[in-house]
Amino acid sequence: MYNERKLVIHIHELLEKRGWSLSKLALEADIDKGKLSLLANGRRESIYIDYIIKIAETLDIDDINEIISIERVNEKGKEG
Repeated sequence: MYNERKLVIHIHELLEKRGWSLSKLALEADIDKGKLSLLANGRRESIYIDYIIKIAETLDIDDINEIISIERVNEKGKEG
């Protein structure tokens, strides 16, 4: 059975844990704030690996799963 999945970006959670703003991450990681906002809110069609690497370096993250994950999309009316 095919189960649809989606890519989930965890930037807001990471920033909350550190007490950082999106603006601070954009500045520290040298990423355009508008592009970072789109990424953080899941509104980008594609994800540039360079951004993920910059975020990981800036936040001292070694595991990409802290930044992005793939999660199942539940079918309408079903739990799982």
